[in-house]
Amino acid sequence: MSSSFTIADKAPKLPRTPWRFALYFYRKMSLAIVGILSFEAAQASCTIMLPYAVKQIIDSVTMANETGTDVFDAAYDSLVFFALLNLGIVLFSRASGAILVSNGPRLRSIIRRSLFRYLQFHSHRYFVSHFAGSLANRITEIATSCMHSLWTICFTFYPLIIQSIVALIILFGASPKLALVLMVWLILYVTISLLLARKCQAYSKTFAAARSKVTGKVVDSVTNMMNTKMFARGEFEEEYLGEYIDEEIVAAKRNFWFMEKMRWFQFVSAMILMISMVSYALKIWSEGGMTVGEFSMVAGISIMLIEAARGLSRSFLEFFEYIGNISEGVSVFIQPHDIVDKADAKDIQVSKGNIEFSKVDFTYPEGLTVFKQMNVNIEPYQKIGLVGFSGSGKSTFVNLMLRLFEPNNGLITIDGQDILGVTQDSLRESISLIPQDPMLFHRSLMENIRYGKLDATDKEVIEAAKKANAHEFIMRTETAYDSLVGERGVKLSGGQRQRIAIARAILKDSPILILDEATSSLDSITEKKIQDGLERLMEKKTVIVVAHRLSTISDMDRILVFDNGEIVEDADHRELLKNKSGHYARLWNMQAGGFLPE
Repeated sequence: MSSSFTIADKAPKLPRTPWRFALYFYRKMSLAIVGILSFEAAQASCTIMLPYAVKQIIDSVTMANETGTDVFDAAYDSLVFFALLNLGIVLFSRASGAILVSNGPRLRSIIRRSLFRYLQFHSHRYFVSHFAGSLANRITEIATSCMHSLWTICFTFYPLIIQSIVALIILFGASPKLALVLMVWLILYVTISLLLARKCQAYSKTFAAARSKVTGKVVDSVTNMMNTKMFARGEFEEEYLGEYIDEEIVAAKRNFWFMEKMRWFQFVSAMILMISMVSYALKIWSEGGMTVGEFSMVAGISIMLIEAARGLSRSFLEFFEYIGNISEGVSVFIQPHDIVDKADAKDIQVSKGNIEFSKVDFTYPEGLTVFKQMNVNIEPYQKIGLVGFSGSGKSTFVNLMLRLFEPNNGLITIDGQDILGVTQDSLRESISLIPQDPMLFHRSLMENIRYGKLDATDKEVIEAAKKANAHEFIMRTETAYDSLVGERGVKLSGGQRQRIAIARAILKDSPILILDEATSSLDSITEKKIQDGLERLMEKKTVIVVAHRLSTISDMDRILVFDNGEIVEDADHRELLKNKSGHYARLWNMQAGGFLPE
């Protein structure tokens, strides 16, 4: 990796080019590959020597007829040789097959796990820029393509090379001219096929990209199927998806037509050579230049080799399609990690929860400037409210503290420790976040709550659920805590998802708590019921509450009022209301039903 290409220390060091990427994983099973290549070489040699064994049998039978000896006695050694070759084909091919079965799934597993691990270290910005379904599909495609590329090399290209070498050696003994013709044809045929296939690689890469895009769009539409139903947009979605499918069809046709042209070249050239070889061998035989057995051997070897070479049309195209898939996937995955831990980063130690922003500047990569020289100090155990219109900087403030983004300049510290100098995992372990839109796994309720503390007992999980007022609705589900919540928690109502998120935060019990309008999805009765649980959760913690409903932060120690990336006011609720012309007082008076207007 170059110095400018930054990756996280704990991420696997994956190469950025398709060939090196594939070799990186092939080396992990080099012993198995050596075994496969050895057995395939033996199997290929036995296969191509069958016509030679048939030649020995025919010559033995011919001699027996001429001398009047017993046919089976004369051909015994040749028949044994022929039988041993067939036995070798069976044993060697099945031995390589056994290695394949034992190691193929492991190779695919290693690739998928490595890609997933690398993916985990990408920043928040990376994930909002890519379809989750498309990323998941690419992981599978890359792993499958790496595996199939290796099998194509081991079971198609390599055996053909061995067969060609053995065949040319045998043919040279029968007719040097025939051997030379076949060798020249093989070299030209393989070279031209390879060049054509490489040209096809660009088409295959475009086709793979179009296929991945369609997969992402399908996943996006399926994920939002309820939106489609509520807006009665079934036909619109079909037409919208149809445009991308049409693009895929165009890419597919371009790819497949080029393949078809390749096949025309290969089939025609194979036909011409096969007819020429047999005709030339027949001429040599008629002139007494070879025996009947040698003629049979030449014809048999020529037919076998040409048929194997003709299959290269499909194998080359498939091979470069696999390489195209790997190349396209690697270009998406193996990108620099935007946010990485420093080499000497240590785990953060949070005992009080003092948070300080000092001269912080932040501009989004797209060019939108949010903060200029931001200064704010949050004392330990303070309860802070963040208010302001959408786009005023509240979410950015929280995202910088969570290190989902990093400041361009300035310093953010927690208990005097620069968050850029500590590990991201330890920083986020010290902060509990209850988002407005809770993120749940398609797992059981028990697993989703326990995600806050992986070693928590069932009793601790249930206690946290009770404090979040979630226990009662959980017990009413079909299998209680073992009930699956569906993708992103779709089987639960918004309020139920919120209570699961609160229970998870209660279980995590971090010294810093961030509530992003955590009770916005709850009715007033349920909100009041869990308020006691939230108050217990807030004890001896530094709490930051992002509020759209100002009444939820009226009891905060301080309220930071954001406007266009600046903190324009900083005081408690009563003090802020005293300034009748102040920004907060104006927001308070503008509320409709307790919420800020747009």
